[in-house]
Amino acid sequence: MLFGFSRHILDFCVDRTISAGYVRSMWDIGINTWVWASPLTNRDLAALAPKIRDWGFDVVELPVESPGDWDPHQASDLLAEIGLKASLCLVMPPGRDLLDADQASETQVYLRHVVDVAAIVGSPVAAGPAYSSVGRRWWIEDRAQVYAQLRVGLAPVVEYAASKAVRIAVEPLNRYETSLLNTVEQALEALEGLPEQGWGLALDTYHMNIEQSSCAAAVSAAGARIAHVQVAGNDRGAPGRDGQDWAAFLRALARSGYRGPLCVESFTPEVPALATAACSWRPVAVSQDALAVDSLEFLRTEIARLGG
Repeated sequence: MLFGFSRHILDFCVDRTISAGYVRSMWDIGINTWVWASPLTNRDLAALAPKIRDWGFDVVELPVESPGDWDPHQASDLLAEIGLKASLCLVMPPGRDLLDADQASETQVYLRHVVDVAAIVGSPVAAGPAYSSVGRRWWIEDRAQVYAQLRVGLAPVVEYAASKAVRIAVEPLNRYETSLLNTVEQALEALEGLPEQGWGLALDTYHMNIEQSSCAAAVSAAGARIAHVQVAGNDRGAPGRDGQDWAAFLRALARSGYRGPLCVESFTPEVPALATAACSWRPVAVSQDALAVDSLEFLRTEIARLGG
């Protein structure tokens, strides 16, 4: 009874905060460089970052596909100079897998490297499917046993992340990209017991639209464990050009207490390797620049409506 009463008071206070307009500055808005390029290079970032800043984004999301693709110190200096914040995402292609005995050790080395890069560029998270290779699907007979194996593989990485004031934001993916973690509920079960200061959940609306019966309810279930949020339309195009109930999603996100960025994640179909990895076979906007601008405009408008 006490919990229910407290929850009611919390919702009331959040709604009053939203109606007062404070939500307008609740979230920064970012965009992933995968919208234009893969793998990211120093030259790509030097060309993209000023444009992203000039459009009005607050954050640029930087993928670490392979160590050495881009220089984190150089990136940190560039972003500081132009006034952009950084977010970091990790990448799990074939060959990186904490659940494969032959690959687990090198995967841990890679994940620690990503944590180091996040610390250098000032990202509070390293977000992505930090468990197995994207596209690996298999029948899981004993899910509890596999979750235990994941915790063993992820624990030293999470501890290392916590020592660097970075969180591993573990991202559930849709059923076509993994059979391990598809929902918020599965991820919370799998990661329970790991040092809490070193991990959280990365929620991606594209995957949630496939796997969660209600994106807003999933946000509520994740609650304070939300460490990062990526947004896209149902077709991985601009948010708002789809069937997502964005008002309900954002209201649930406000109630959860999440105050990190909303990062647009989409992929250019013009890079064959990236298009194949993300199954992006066709353009989802008139141009990649238009996708960025439309996404930013929609999100700013929806946030303003939430505060109005």
